[in-house]
Parts: sequence; structure tokens; C-alpha cells
Amino acid sequence: MSVNELYTTHTRVWIPDAANVWQAAEISRDFNRGESVLHLRLEDGKPVEYPVGPESNPLPFLRNPDILVGENDLTALSYLHEPAVLHNLRVRFLESSHIYTYCGIVLVAINPYEELQIYGEEVINAYSGRNMGDMDPHIFAVAEEAYKQMARDERNQSIIVSGESGAGKTVSAKYAMRFFATVGGSANDTNVEEKVLASSPIMEAIGNAKTTRNDNSSRFGKYIEIGFSRSYRIIGANMRTYLLEKSRVVFQAEEERNYHIFYQLCASASLPEMQDLSLTSAEDFVYTSMGENIFIEGVNDADDLNKTRRAFRLLGIKDASQNAIFKVLAGVLHLGNIEIYAERDGESCHVSSDDVHLAHFCRLLCLEPRQMEHWLCHRKLATATETYVKNMSAKQAANARDALAKHIYARVFDWIVARINVAVRTSSKQHSFIGVLDIYGFETFEVNSFEQFCINYANEKLQQQFNSHVFKLEQEEYVKEQIPWTLIDFHDNRPCIDLIEARLGVLDLLDEECKVPKGTDQNWVQKLYKQHASNAHFEKPRMSNSAFVVVHFADKVAYECASFLEKNRDTVYDEQINLLKASQLQLVADLFDGDDPAPKSARVNVRAARAAPKPPNKDHRKTVGLQFRSSLHLLMETLNATTPHYVRCIKPNDDKEAFSFDSRRAVQQLRACGVLETIRISAAGYPSRWTYGDFFSRYRVLMRKSDVASPDKKSVCRNLLETLIREGDMFQLGKSKIFFRAGQVAYLEKLRADKFRAACVAVQKTVRGWLQRVRYRKIRKAVVLLQRYGRGYLARRYAEYLRLTRAAVACQKNYRMARERRAFLTVRRAAVTVQAFARGMFTRRIYQEFLLHHKALIVQRCVRGWLQRLKYRRMRRAAVVLQCAYRRSRALRRFKALKTETRSAEALKKLNTGMENKIMQLRRKMDNQGEEYREQNEQLLRANTTLGAELSRVQQLLQRAHGQRGGAAELAPLRAELQEQRARLDEARALESRMEDRHRDEKLELTRRVAELEKENALLESQKEELNQKIKQQSGRAAEDVGSALLRAEMDAERRRYQNLLKEYSRLEQRYDNLKEEVSLAKPGHRRSPSNQSSLESDSNYTSISTSEAGDADDAVRLVEEMGVAKAAMDIGIFVKLQKRVRELEDERKRLQASVDEDCEEEAAAAKSLKSAAAAEQEAADLAYNNLKRQELESENRKLKADLNELRRGVGERAADADADASRQLRDGYDILMSQLKAANEELDARKEEVVILRTQIVSTAQRRDNKRAQENASTDEADTATLPSDKDQALMVYRRVCQSNELLERDLESQTRQHGEEVEALRAEVEALKEDVEKKREALNYATSLSPEALLEYGVQLEITRLTDDNLDQKELVEKLEKNERKLKKQLRIYMKKVQELEVSHGGRVKSDLGRHVTLQRKEKDFEGMLEYDQEDEPLLIETLVSDMHPSALSGTVPCLPAYILFMCVRHADYVNDDRKVESLLTATINAIKRVLKRNEDFETTSFWLANTSRLLHCLKQYSGDEAFMVQNTSKQNEHCLKNFDLAEYRSVLSDLSIQIYQQLIRVAEAAIQPMIVSAMLESESIPSLAGVKPAGYRNRSSSVENDGGGASGGYTLRALIRRLGLFHGVMRDHGLDPEIAGQAVRQLFCCINAVTLNNILLRKDVCSWSTGMQLRYNTSQLEEWLRANQSYQTGAAQSLAPVIQAAQLLQVKKKTPQDADAICSLCTALNSQQIVKILNLYTPLNEFEERVTVAFIRNIQKQLAERDEDAAAPQLLVDTKQTFPLVFPYAPSSLSLETLHIPASLGLRFLGRV
Repeated sequence: MSVNELYTTHTRVWIPDAANVWQAAEISRDFNRGESVLHLRLEDGKPVEYPVGPESNPLPFLRNPDILVGENDLTALSYLHEPAVLHNLRVRFLESSHIYTYCGIVLVAINPYEELQIYGEEVINAYSGRNMGDMDPHIFAVAEEAYKQMARDERNQSIIVSGESGAGKTVSAKYAMRFFATVGGSANDTNVEEKVLASSPIMEAIGNAKTTRNDNSSRFGKYIEIGFSRSYRIIGANMRTYLLEKSRVVFQAEEERNYHIFYQLCASASLPEMQDLSLTSAEDFVYTSMGENIFIEGVNDADDLNKTRRAFRLLGIKDASQNAIFKVLAGVLHLGNIEIYAERDGESCHVSSDDVHLAHFCRLLCLEPRQMEHWLCHRKLATATETYVKNMSAKQAANARDALAKHIYARVFDWIVARINVAVRTSSKQHSFIGVLDIYGFETFEVNSFEQFCINYANEKLQQQFNSHVFKLEQEEYVKEQIPWTLIDFHDNRPCIDLIEARLGVLDLLDEECKVPKGTDQNWVQKLYKQHASNAHFEKPRMSNSAFVVVHFADKVAYECASFLEKNRDTVYDEQINLLKASQLQLVADLFDGDDPAPKSARVNVRAARAAPKPPNKDHRKTVGLQFRSSLHLLMETLNATTPHYVRCIKPNDDKEAFSFDSRRAVQQLRACGVLETIRISAAGYPSRWTYGDFFSRYRVLMRKSDVASPDKKSVCRNLLETLIREGDMFQLGKSKIFFRAGQVAYLEKLRADKFRAACVAVQKTVRGWLQRVRYRKIRKAVVLLQRYGRGYLARRYAEYLRLTRAAVACQKNYRMARERRAFLTVRRAAVTVQAFARGMFTRRIYQEFLLHHKALIVQRCVRGWLQRLKYRRMRRAAVVLQCAYRRSRALRRFKALKTETRSAEALKKLNTGMENKIMQLRRKMDNQGEEYREQNEQLLRANTTLGAELSRVQQLLQRAHGQRGGAAELAPLRAELQEQRARLDEARALESRMEDRHRDEKLELTRRVAELEKENALLESQKEELNQKIKQQSGRAAEDVGSALLRAEMDAERRRYQNLLKEYSRLEQRYDNLKEEVSLAKPGHRRSPSNQSSLESDSNYTSISTSEAGDADDAVRLVEEMGVAKAAMDIGIFVKLQKRVRELEDERKRLQASVDEDCEEEAAAAKSLKSAAAAEQEAADLAYNNLKRQELESENRKLKADLNELRRGVGERAADADADASRQLRDGYDILMSQLKAANEELDARKEEVVILRTQIVSTAQRRDNKRAQENASTDEADTATLPSDKDQALMVYRRVCQSNELLERDLESQTRQHGEEVEALRAEVEALKEDVEKKREALNYATSLSPEALLEYGVQLEITRLTDDNLDQKELVEKLEKNERKLKKQLRIYMKKVQELEVSHGGRVKSDLGRHVTLQRKEKDFEGMLEYDQEDEPLLIETLVSDMHPSALSGTVPCLPAYILFMCVRHADYVNDDRKVESLLTATINAIKRVLKRNEDFETTSFWLANTSRLLHCLKQYSGDEAFMVQNTSKQNEHCLKNFDLAEYRSVLSDLSIQIYQQLIRVAEAAIQPMIVSAMLESESIPSLAGVKPAGYRNRSSSVENDGGGASGGYTLRALIRRLGLFHGVMRDHGLDPEIAGQAVRQLFCCINAVTLNNILLRKDVCSWSTGMQLRYNTSQLEEWLRANQSYQTGAAQSLAPVIQAAQLLQVKKKTPQDADAICSLCTALNSQQIVKILNLYTPLNEFEERVTVAFIRNIQKQLAERDEDAAAPQLLVDTKQTFPLVFPYAPSSLSLETLHIPASLGLRFLGRV
């Protein structure tokens, strides 16, 4: 294109400006070639004539179209030059608040001087796994690119971060390492990533300081290598440092500070552990007060020291080592405060021996004070023959002191770095690494010294490497696309590097001058002038002979030669070093040891260069320049061996103001850091590059209709370009891309805009004509309408006048009538009121007289009754005392007689012969005593009945007295007593009359007030009802929704906390399994599973199922007894005695069984000798067995029949006396008691049978033992005649049995005595209760007599209601207790049955051998259905078949959740047989097997299958638990199938937790499956074809780490594929029988993930923030909503989860211009917070020039309104948490399936299961 075509009217250009570097202008007149002036107009309208020359002043730079302004990549600009780059960065930084911008392969980072919320974990997750060009520029994108290339290319990577001091290099490097620590966390528990991050606060404390440009400037360079394993997990790290600024230790400029660590120590000097350092304020030390400002705004040095110490501890540096470090650093401060005094001769000096700081320095470093005092002022000189000591001047001594301080600090710095490397180093093999280089940028100050020279030298080397890398990448792109190219000329700074490091260069001459004994800086400069005068990169200043100028790549820098030699030598005297080596502090000795592992900072006196008695260390010969050059060469070799990634940090201003952009400072840094060189290299070739598909989509409006339909897009694009661009060199066609020269894309955009403009003019012309015609028709129609309405209005107004006149006359008439009637009614109401009050007064007087007579009668009656009752109680108490004394004396006499009889020999014989009969007699005697106690109880009841009758009689007398009050004959006896008490009652009557008057007045006043309040209340009630009706009509159920919403929110929060804890538990459990696997893998050789593996793998530490104890039943029975016989409605004493009898028989059975076991052991040895007597013994045993059994059964039958008859008789009597309701309750209780009695009798029979068997065994065993002993005695008599007579043995045996019987009788007597005492106490308590009841009744009677008849009637009704209520509650409580007692006794009986069965199994053979026959008890079992029986040894096979080897596809076509039903049926059978071990084992094995299956198979189908089965098993345990809350929806048959013995609430809790874990795994698997599809389906795929526009792509889009030949969206996923995947998930959950509520919650969680990922990508991608993307997104969300409706999931809340994305799409589509639009946006976007709304508006990018950008003023208006809305809200977060999970709610869903009808397929192989 010619100049005449480009520089036309309205073309915008850039012209130089002194203040802003570049200024925008617009051409006001066409420019023709050859003219010397270009006519321009500035943005403020000022005309300018810009001179144009062929060479001196070329044409100004052209501006890019507005559509390209604010691009993410500077290489996407059509015109690539300095003003375009600067303007793009300024627009992004100031208007959009974007601090990152790509420039080819460089990431430009501008320091915002403000904390931004763009570095959270959500942002890291958003950038992780994404291509570099897919997201907005970010440091995380560069880090992800390096991580991805390392994994893909298996090549080491480097991230080079550079920039000026204060540009944010350290922060950028820190965030890069944080990204690697997050995405590449260590695979074991070493937490290397935490240690790497923990090194940052330590290095900042010892290596950063405040400068005039930065409050936290890094004064050293570092290169951190982060090592990765083959699985690309962090396994270690290593740090290398470069050129620590040691001079800052002893000198700081104004407004600067020393290293942070010194100020942190001074700020924490008051801590107890810091007292030994003798530190004070930093202002008191020379080394920390030179800058005159020891504070940094917003920084707390004490808190920073705590962070530093925590980092030390995390890295393994113990407190002792930290204290040693702090001592050395404090010693450096004290060293700087040592005063050196000059002597009078000026050649020597001294240090005061009383110097406090010298003492502190020597004490802290454990040095000899005298020697240090001496060698601070002296030094040794060594010659060829001798060594002598020389004095130093005060200045030399001060320099030596400062050099020593710098040297000590450098050694401490290197030691800490070495310890950090040891802490983060790994012993395993490193597969690859990523290096992060945080190094100083190009520096130039007013005075530049040796440090700036080294820094700029390093930047020259890095710039050379950068230029060559950029050039290589550019050429590789051309070669890959196979286009012709010519060699691109780029700036090579090799001559400048040779000037510095080549032979006889600056550093070489400096080292040579340092070797000269008396070399000076001036001599060295003169050598430079002489050697490099002709070098183009070296200049001599005109006005100075002590400086030199180096022409660097970035700028010219003048260096002052002062102190170059001293800093290069870094002189430290040997004598001082030797003192430090001899320190008693181990750390100091290690720092200066000759074998230091980090010797690079070691320095020594270079004056000892000549021969000396002791050869110096070679390390001390190396100068600083030589060491720095060596380390820099090593660094460059490392970088050249890696793939570099560049981050250039820019400092926007020198005032540290937030989001303030200084163009002049920015341009300087862009030139210095190589960004503009990158632009120049790109512009020299083909900077603009388009894929054929993108070019076709963007510029098809310029094509012919036939070309648009052509399938060959490549040929169509070639034809179009050949037609539009005549110069063939302006573009090249590659294999997959089209390459354009600079400016060609802008030309194509201009042609495209012209085409659109012409089309828009045609459309506007047609639309405007149509609008005018429509407007005319509307105006005409409106005029006709107005005329019609005007005429009608006049007619209606006249009619209204006539109606008002007539109404006025009617109102006057009615008003006058109402006024007269109101006066009449007032007079009549007053007369009626006066009459009513007068009549009431007379009536009340008559009433009071009758009331006084009535009260007198009541008082007399009560007094006389009280006297009679008092007399009766005295007489009864005396009779009771006499009876008790007499009965006690009789009992004592009887007791003494029995005791005497027991001790006699005859009694012992009788006792021996009839022991069993005596026991039965004693028991009968106990029963007789119980009868006596019962009779006493009945007497008490009769007394209570008598009192009740007396009370009834008194009440009847009272009623009769009321009825016969008029009879004078009955009142005569009372008048005499009334006269006696009249005097005492007069005063009471007077007082009572006064109280009644007062009460009457108050009552009247209260009545009046109550009437008024009732009227007001009625009025308010009516108003309230009206308002309630209105509110109900308007809001409906709003109040209920709010309340339920609050409750639901609280419940959700609680569930979320619980499920997060459960998720954390699962994570720790998984971590434990992984560690266990690692340990097992780490052990060589053969591994054997532990024998207790099953117990180790069990994840539930729950105890076995507990059963109820028998004592609970006793407590319940005792509680019923304490309530009294009258309330209990039945006598359960017999049942209690039966229960106690069962326990006694059980104890006796155990004792007898033990004796039988002992006897059997003795019989085993003599079995052979007793074979001949077996038949006789068998007959004797049968005889004994029959006799004992007959006696026992007869006695027990008689006793039980008597008790049963007595119980029936008592219950029948009570049932006959009660009313219908009470009889019904008694019959129910009677039936319950009879059933319990029947069960107890059955159990008692079983126990008796066992006791009889055992007693028979004892008798037979005793007989056999006697026979055996007789045989032994006979044999002994034959051998020896001196033997004891057999009757003596028999007497001993009889004596033992008598003793046993005595013990048994004593125990029975003690128990009976104890029982007697308890019964007596119970009777006493009952008597006391009756007394209290009588007292209460007496008080009530007294109170009743004092009441009026009306009040008495009301009081009586209240008492009766209270009594009936209490009786009802007592009856209900009694019924509940009895039911509970019944359940517990049934469980107890089942336990006894189980124990009996176990004993029968274990002792069956033994009993049979002893008794000669096997006695069995036949029991009837109930017929239970829906149970599966299996043997215990088949349990592993059952678990393996149903869980471990089960595949969901194997159960297709069967009942959903079939394994859960089968397992529950097995649990039911274990419950039925009362086998707690079997239940526990089965459930524990099932839970563990499910966990193993899910750990082994993490696919959606398996996870969904086991979530459905686990939840169904949980529902079954609830449905059949027997709890009433879960039995509401059961059928009668299902209620019969409820569990009978065990409460599995603990296992329900375990299954609930397991279900939550499975649900969380299901969500993880589903999210992992759909997450790669979300961005492509929701944002990138064209659901509406040809809607999305294409913009020019930058370098990042065309050189992504993942090549995409198709040019489409990454992954190529469409919305239809995403919906298919969601439908697949939903179908799988439905087929597996998962509860619809749980499936709905899973769908809601997945939609929440879709919303979070989509919205985060919108907030992080500028290319998707456009109107067309909003339209596509709204269509996609509507399709998802349709899918929800089609699958009946719309009500689950999933649609509400998409609200933020829907509102973001609407925000991209609405108008964004006027204040009304701002109000609409604020009211529309309620689901988005203020940060998200502002971010989307800042990112909004027009796809063509007809759209307008969102103005800054509009965004400010939005921010202001949103600030008012978010005042009370919490701090908003920019990105949505993609890991947010809703709390899971498990609704109870009972099954309608009948277990007995369940069919088990034969294909499962469960033949070992048997139906029951």
C-alpha cells in the first residue's frame, strides 16, 4: 500500500511528546508524497503542523484500530512499534486493571502497588492444565507452561524474572513457586513444597532491605531449582545466590534501611529469649540508623521476626541454632558501635577497654576481648624474613572493622543458604527441574559503583541469551510453516560483553590492578582510558577523570571508580579471621572453618601476596569480580541447557502509587528489559499470523458468494489476498497459517469496516423511513383519540355536577336527623345506668348477710370434725403400738426355739434325710410371711378407704347443711357455739367487709378497664384480620419460605461442616492407606499378610451389639410397686417372685454344673474300674432322678396354682369394681401379665428341668464316689488292718452336707430379712404418702369451706379435672412402663434360651453318658419369612460374591439394589437367631468390602451402584428397626419383619458416613469427567453457527504448548457432548435405583461445577467477554435448563446454580452506556458480586469497530452503586470456589418391596443361602 492510501483524512497517528513520550493525533488533511508538512489535530482539538523529512523526521507511527487496543498479546497488534506497545500497556493497566500482558514469549508484569485477589487457589486451579493462550496473561500461565513442557518434552525449564528494584521480581518469583507447590505437591509426607515456600520469609529477612525505590528490595540474586520426580511431584530444591550487597551492612543512603533482620531483632529486644543480645532500639546502632528512618509503613518488624522463626523451625533449624544466628547478627550491630579513637600522631589508634559494645561483641561471639581490642587497631605485615605488627590509623581501623562486619554477615548469609539447601534437598534421584531466576534488573543511579557494574554485566549476559532465544524461535516458526524467509537482523550485545569480560577487559584490568601492591582506582581508570579509547561501547566523560561510561544495551551508564579496587578485593585481615576461628561459639567456628561447604564468600587479606611462612588459602586469592564472572558463566550454562520463560517486571512510577502509570519510566524499562527488541524482531518478519479457518471466518464479508460456499478454504483465502493486497511480499501462505507483514491486518480491518459501514448505511436508510411512517400513523391515531376523550370528559363533568347537587340536599337531611337522635339516646342511657347501679347496691347488701351466716356454719362443722379425728388417731396409734410389741415378742420366742432346734443332733439327722423337703417348707414359710405383709398392705388400703369414706361423708354433710340451711331445728345446736365465737369473729367480719369493699371497688374499676381493652382489642383484631388477609393475598407463603430458608441454611451449614469433616477423614484414611502401601513396597523380599489383617482392615471400631440386662426389668417392676397397688391396677408381686426364682435357679445351676465338671474329671480316671457297677448305678440314678423331679414339680405346681388363683381373684375383683374404661385397661393389663406369666412359667420349667438333672447327677456322682471309696477301703483293710471305720467317713460327709445346708439356709434367711426390711420401708413410705394425702385433703377441705357456693363449685370442678388428669397420666406412664418391662423380659428370656441351647450343645454328650438318656425340650418356633440363612464359614464367599466380584452389569434386569436386600435378609436371620457376632461380622465385612471395591474401581458406574446399594441398606435398617418413626409407611407384613433383638443405630451411623463418602467420590469422578468439557462446550463451541467472531491472535495463541491443527476449541467438545454425558450419569443413577433426591443433589452439584468453571473462565479470559459469547452462553444455559426439565430435575435447585452464569451472559448483552443502564445492571446481576461485575465490564471486548467499549466513567458509576449494595456483605471474592460442595441430605425412603417375594437369580451363585 502506498503512503497516499495510508495517511488520509481521519487516520490516527502517534507523534513524540516531551511529557508523555507519545501523543495521539488525527490527520486533518490527506497527505501526498513529497509534502514537507503533515496537518494533524490533537485529541483536544488543537491543530498541529508536523514537519516531515525523508531521513531526519519520518512520517509518524500509525495507530492501531480500537478493536485491537487492550489486547492480551502485544504481538497481536497490527502496527508493532513503541507507542502502540506503550499505549496498550497503559490502557490495560489503568482502565482494565490488568497487570499482566504477553509480548511474544515474554510476560510483562506491571507492579500495581496494591494487593490483588488474583493469586488464590481457585485461580491456580483455573490455570492448571490450560494452554497458555486460552486464558488471560498471568504468572500462573507461564508457570503452567513451564510445568507442561517439562512433562511433555522431558526437558528442564527456567523462568527468568528480571526488572528494576521495586518492580515486583521477588513477588512474581514467589507466586511462581507457589503454583509449582500447589500443582506438583510432594508425593510423600516430606512437605518439600512447604519448605520451599518457607525459605521466602527467611531470604527476605536476611537478603532484602528498604531502598528509595522499593520497601522490600532484594539485594542479591537467586536461582532456585525445584526438583521433580518421574511422576512430576516435587521431591527437593536447591538455591544458588549471586552478589550479595555486603556494603549495605555498613552503609545506607538517606531514607534507606539495612537488611530487615537487624530491625526485626531490635523490635523484639524485649522478649525474654532476646534479653541476652543486649539490643535496644535500631536508632541506637550505627549500622541501622544511617538512613534516618527505621520504620516502614504498614510493616511490623516484630511480627516478621515471628514468621522468620517459624520458617526456621519448619526447615529444621532448631532454636539453639537460631539463637546462635541471632547472637552473631547482634554482634555485628555491636561491632559497628565500637568507638575507635585516633592518637595524636595520626598513625595509630586505640579502642577503650571499657567500651560496652566491644564487651557485648566479644561475649556474644565468645571471643577474647583483649585480643579483639588489639587486632582492631593493629595488623601483621609479613616479609621474606620476618613478620611484624603495624599500627593502623583510625580510618584504616574503621574500614577494617566495617570489612569484618561485612565478612561476618556474608558468612552467616551463606551458612543459612546452605542449611536451607540441606533442608529442601532430597536423597532420591531427580528426574527434571524447573529453575526460577530472581535477579536484579538493569540499574542506573546518579552515582554508580562496583555493585551496579556487576548487575548490569549480568543483565548484558541475560539479554544476549534472550535475543538469541527469541531469534531462534522466530526462525523455527518460519521453517515449520515452510515459507521463504531472509535472515532477520537483531541487536547483538556481544561487543559490550567482550568489553567487560574479554582479555584486557574491564574486569581483567581490575583484577590486575588489585594484584599490584599499591594499586589505586585512579591508575586503573587511566588504564581503561588507554586500552579502550577506540571501543564503541566505552566512553570517557568530558568533565571527569575518575569515571568511565559503558554503552549498555539498555542505556549509557557512568561509573565512578572510587572503591572499585577495595570492593573487588573485599579485604579482611587474617588476625581477625583467626580470632573468629578460635571462638568458643560453635556457629562462629563453623562459619570460618577452612572446610566450609560454601566457601565462595570467603575472603582474605591480599597484601600477603608475597612469600610468607604459611601459604595462604587459594580461595582467598579470588576477587569478587572473578567469582561473580565464574558463577555467572555457570548460570548461563544452566539456562542454555533449559527451555527459558521470561517475566519482565515493570515499575509504573517512582512514588509507589497504586495504579499510576508514568510513561517515561515505563519506556525506559521496556527498552532496558528487551520487550521492544522482541517487538522489533517480530515486526521485521511476519508478526501477524492467522489460521485459514479464523481468517475465513473473519473476512468472509469481503468474499464473493460463490467463494463462501467453496469447501477449499485455503484456495479461497489465497484468491482473496491476491485480490486485496497487490504486493506479494506483504503476506505468505504457510502450511496451516497465513503470515502478514506489519500493518496488513489493519488494512484488512479497514476494508472490512468499510464493507460493514456501507451495509449499515443501507439498513439505516430503510429502517429510518419505516420508522417515520410508523411515527406519522401513531400521531394521527393519537389526535383522533384525544378528541374523542375530550368531548366525553366535558359531558361527564356536567353530569357529575348534577349528582353532587342532589347529594348535598340528602346529606343535610340525614345529618340533622342523626344529631337529634344522638341527643335522645344519650339521655336515656344515663337514666338506665343510674337505675342499674342503685339496684345492684341493694342486692349486694342482702347477699353479704346470707354469706356471713353460711361461713359461721362452716367454721363450726370443721372444728368439731377435727376434734373427733384427733381423738380417733390417738386411739388407733395406741392399738398399733400394742400389736407390734406383742407380735415382736412372739417372733423372738419362735426364733429362739428354731435356733435351739437347729443346733441339736436330731435336727441335723432330720435335716440330712429330708433336706429338700425342709427347703420347700422354708420357701412356703417365706410365702406365708409374704401373705402377712400383703394383709398388712390391705389393712393400710382399708384405712385409706375409711379415710376416703369419712371425707365423702363430710362432703355429704356439707351439702346437706347447705340444703337444709333454713331448718331451725338443726341450727339450734350450732347457735350456742356460734355465740361463744361471735366475739372473735366480729373483728374478722369488719376486716372482711373492708376488704370486700376494696375488692369491689377494684373489681368495678378492673371491669371497666377490661371492657375498654376488650373493645380496643376487638378493633385491633379486626384490623389485624384484614391486614393478615391482605398479606396472605400478597405474599402467600413468604413467611414460611423465609423461616424454612433460615432453618434450611442452618441445617445445610451443619451438614456441610459434618461432611467436610467426613471428607477430611476420608482423605486421611486414603493417606494412611497410601503410606501403608509405600511401606509395604519399600520392604524387599517376600511379604506375608498379617494374621490379623481382617481386624486391621476394619474401619469401624464399634462394639458388639449389647443386650438388655435382667436388672432393668427389676427396676421397672420396683417402680410399679412404689406407685401403689391402687394405681397399678394389678398385683405383679407373683411375677417379681417368679423372676427372682429364675435368677436363683440360674445361679444354682451354674454352681451345680461346676461341681459336676469336677466330679467328671475325677470319674475319668476310674472309669475302667466302675464298668461292672454301671447297671446298678444307672438304676439308682433313674430312681433318684424321678423322685427329685416328682417332688420338685409337685411343690412348684402347688405354689404356682395358689399364686395364680390369688392373682386372678385380685384382678377379677378390681375389674368388677371399675367402670368400663378402667375395666378395659385392667383386662389389657391382665392379658399382658398373663402372657408374661406364661413365658416366665415356661422358662421356670426349663430351669427346673436343668436343676433336677444336675441334682440327679450330683446324687449319682455321690453314690459312685461312695462305692469307689468303699472299694478302696475294702482293699485297704485287706492290706492294712489299721483303718478308720466307714461310719466315720459317712459322718464327715453328713457333716459337710449339713454345713452346706446351713449356709444355704443362712443365705435364704438373710435374703428374706433384707426383703422384709425393704417391704417395711416401702410400707412406711406408703403410710407417709397416705398421711400427706390426708393432710392435703384436709387443707383442701378447709379451703373449700371458706369459699362461696359459686367459688366452691368452681373449685370442686377444678380439683376433679386435676385428679382425672393426674390419674390419666399415671395410667399412661404405667402402661408404658409395663410395655417396656414386657419387651425387656422377652429379650431376657431369649438370652436365657440361647444360653440353655449352648449348654445343651456343650454338655449334651456328658449328660447322656452320666444319666443314660438325653432329655430335650421341644419348643415351637414362629414362622418368619423374608430371611436368608447361611453358615458362618460361608460369610467370605457371600461378601466376595455380592460385593468384591459384583459388577453392576451382572444385575441388569433384576430388582434395583438387589445386593442390599440380600444382605439385609441375612442380617434379619442373624437377628432372629439372636447371634450378635454374626450380625457384627457380616455388617463390618460388608462395609470394608465396599470400601475396598470403591478404592479399586473409581469409575462412575461402580460408584453409583454402591451408593444406591449402601443407601438402600441404610433405609432397610431404618425401615425394619422397630422405631415408630420409621414404621409409619410400612405394611402390616413389613412391621412383622422388624428386627427383634438388636438395635443397629451405630451401624446406621456408620453406613450413613459411608454413603456420604461414596457420594463425595461420585461427585469427584463425575466432575473429573465433565470438567475438561465445560469450557469448550459452554464458551468455545458454536452452538449458534456463524455467531462468534474472530479477532487477531497473538503469539501465545499461535505457539501453544499443545498444538491444535484444527484451529477449533481445545478438546473439540460441544454442548451436545456435555449434555450426553450428563444424561449418561443421570441414566446410570436411575438404573441403579438411587434415590431421586440423592440423584437430584448430585445433578445440582455438577451444575454448580459447570457454573464455577464457566464463570471463572469468563473472569479470566478477555476473548470470551463479548456480545456474541453472551448470546452463545445464554443459549447453552437454556439448553441445560431444558435438559433439567426433561429429566424432572428442575426442582432440585440445579437451575438456580446456573444463575451467576446466566446473569454474566445477560451482562455481556445489555447496553452499557447511560446511568439507567447502570441501574438496570445493578438490579439484574444479583447473583454476581461487585468484583465480578466490574471485572466482566473491564474485560468486555468488541469484536468489531461498530461496538463500543465500556467507558471508565460507566464502570465507576457501577462500582459506586455496588459499594452501597455490598456495605454489609462480606469481602467479595473474584473467582468462584470450584471445590464448593453442598451438604448432602439423605431423606428416608422406605421400600414397598416385600422381602418374602424377592427372587434371587441363580446366576449369582448363592446356592449356600437358605430361605427361612
